[in-house]
Amino acid sequence: MLTLPNLLTMSRIVAVPLLAWFLWWPGWSDGYAAGFALYCLMGITDYFDGYLARAQGTVSKLGVFLDPIADKIMVAAVILLLVGTRDGNPAMIQGVHQIAALVILLREIAVSGLREFLAQLQVSVPVSKLAKWKTTIQLVALGGLILGGGVPAYPVVGQIGLALLWVAAALTVITGWDYLRAGLKYMD
Repeated sequence: MLTLPNLLTMSRIVAVPLLAWFLWWPGWSDGYAAGFALYCLMGITDYFDGYLARAQGTVSKLGVFLDPIADKIMVAAVILLLVGTRDGNPAMIQGVHQIAALVILLREIAVSGLREFLAQLQVSVPVSKLAKWKTTIQLVALGGLILGGGVPAYPVVGQIGLALLWVAAALTVITGWDYLRAGLKYMD
């Protein structure tokens, strides 16, 4: 049960409060830089937990359960903290950009609920390639926003993060609809 891949997944969950602490202080560019480094490390563990589990043949029910939860906790924490950012920090998600963040959060909740419903019917909905791209772009966008807070002298970094956030939101709508359409045939 406590295989290396599962420990890597759990480390991401345990690291979220530290990441939140780094992002809590919007004017603290060193905190955002440290948060970016931690966020990158968390992303690396996300890649390696799945890779190692498959390579070692140690894919477990615990890992299958925890991996998407770890991702959602990390994404939700970062989005909430960046939406709450004030004082002109380039990492902030404000105004119309909050719509993109909201779309991402709502899709995560809806797809989780759909997966839970379908699991009761013993129906599995595999993750599509487009959904994997969505996740990648979403993680890069949030990383860009965090890095933007770490290098406020280069506002273009945060602007790129915001642009990618919109790309991720668009892919979120598409993949969310795909999941819903696949699940509708199991609903009365």
